[in-house]
Amino acid sequence: MSGALRVDRLTVEFAAMSRAARRRRFVAVDDVSFEVARGECVGIVGESGSGKSTVARTIAGLIVPAAGEVHLDGQVLAQRDRAPDTRRRIQMVFQDPTSSLDPRLAVGKAIAEVLEVHRLVPPDQVEARTAELLALVGLAGRGDARPGQLSGGQRQRVAIARALAAEPDVLIADEAVSALDVSVKASIINLLADLRRRLNLTMVFISHDLAVMSSICDRVLVMYRGRVVEESPTDTLFADARHPYTQALLASVPRLGVPLGPRPGPVADLPAGSPPEPACRFAPRCPLRINRCLEVAPDLVGDGHRVACHIASTPAADQSRGTGDADHPRYGGR
Repeated sequence: MSGALRVDRLTVEFAAMSRAARRRRFVAVDDVSFEVARGECVGIVGESGSGKSTVARTIAGLIVPAAGEVHLDGQVLAQRDRAPDTRRRIQMVFQDPTSSLDPRLAVGKAIAEVLEVHRLVPPDQVEARTAELLALVGLAGRGDARPGQLSGGQRQRVAIARALAAEPDVLIADEAVSALDVSVKASIINLLADLRRRLNLTMVFISHDLAVMSSICDRVLVMYRGRVVEESPTDTLFADARHPYTQALLASVPRLGVPLGPRPGPVADLPAGSPPEPACRFAPRCPLRINRCLEVAPDLVGDGHRVACHIASTPAADQSRGTGDADHPRYGGR
């Protein structure tokens, strides 16, 4: 796959907040790699604290990583002090548009400022281009309104128009619909899907909701505690999720007339003598864990559908099973 965007072994660390752990570093993103082809939409899903938004902000240049690189069309992007033109090429739509819009500024002016700063159109065409962008997101004639005069869904449409004003190569939607009502959420998802088709947008879509992913994403990455545990085409993931964490996420998606399945449980006691930090980070919550999960970190393996799990039903996983795996009931043990 020839990727417009490539993330290569990205690692992000933060300083611990407590005095007792001041010298320790918290690893929020651990060795994450993936590609997004031009015109493709890749989703990143996981529960709160999984690192998905940190990945998004690092790609956009808002966070400096401890290691790894971000490539755009084969060019390595600087992680510190990106040039304005480089920063313009990757734009974000955030969860709360209210916090990113000046309440004193008419929304048309907020969009026009982007055009003026980056000199994307001649000065005499800024007003016409602003009106065109507002019409593109379904807000024709609302350029004089201030954010407080608009609904949450309308403010999100303004945020999308402002991001598109920069003419980005990659659009990142970071939980862009999670704070909206269900009906408004559906309209914003439909808008993003329509814009993607019309403008051939390359998108990274961040969410904690797998049901949302199914309607807009070509591929999905599932993250847990800073690592990608499964990557698959969207349809394949819904039909044949292989990682126990992904299966639990899918089981918790509401379906009409279908009872909810079991969710991942709280952290469980590990066997005596286990490492304080299991090699597989999901092991404390996994009902299928084996001894190998505590001792050897699973690699993300597979062709097209990749999974980081010793017990997943992949040929690579079958070859990597070690001592003690035969005791697991899935493999013919007791």
